[in-house]
Amino acid sequence: MTSPFTYDFGYQWTVTWIHVIPLLLGAGAAILGLWLGWRRSIIAMAAIFSLWGLAGLLVLHVVFGINAPMTLPSEQFMTANQGRFVDVGAGSGRAAIGVLRARPNTTATAIDIYSGFWGIEENTPERLMRNARIGGVAERIEAQTADMRKLPFPDSSYDGAVSTYAIDHLRRDDIPIALNEVARVLKPNGEFLLGIVNQDFWVRLSMPIPHFGLAAHRPADPNRWRALLNDSGFDIVEEGTSPATLYWVARKRPVDVSAN
Repeated sequence: MTSPFTYDFGYQWTVTWIHVIPLLLGAGAAILGLWLGWRRSIIAMAAIFSLWGLAGLLVLHVVFGINAPMTLPSEQFMTANQGRFVDVGAGSGRAAIGVLRARPNTTATAIDIYSGFWGIEENTPERLMRNARIGGVAERIEAQTADMRKLPFPDSSYDGAVSTYAIDHLRRDDIPIALNEVARVLKPNGEFLLGIVNQDFWVRLSMPIPHFGLAAHRPADPNRWRALLNDSGFDIVEEGTSPATLYWVARKRPVDVSAN
């Protein structure tokens, strides 16, 4: 059994633990107000503030599972439970470890540019491999430093690919480049699980302040992402949502040799 402290995925405390502040401040003010005989409305507001802090913690650590390996949002991805996949923009390994645990006969290559800042501090391939050892999957994954816009792999070299909360961080013009690279390294009929941040009810509940944490992400346009996947040579198998996430399972379209 894991706890929010088992893995080191490196998210800032202002994302993972910021809600402890309103939880404690609100509870302390409510208790102080009862002791000093403050107006009931003020005590109620303090209690509501504290409860919101508790709700935010539960959303992040129970609903999102932000400090745990990713739970597959769909059973349609790599159902054969075999083959090799690449995690594009793997970060500290949350998605790759989640897939490896859910598909115990698969192996993975995790790539990330490991520069810049996307809410993960001091991220390195070594951190990913430490997390993989904690998850019991280190012997089935390798971590490399690489740019998702120029993957260092031959054409048709992977059975599957996963990218969660990574490609949607790119500049708008770079997103098709990354998707085309994913398609290039996949075998015909190779599977792709794409997940992007979705500003849904759970995000708005836990982070109502605009431009902070998950609320800083631009709203997702599903039609645009469908078109991008189609233009990159993918057929969509499934589209759905999970907390804070809009996801697609897609399959690389085989080349129609009869058209040449």
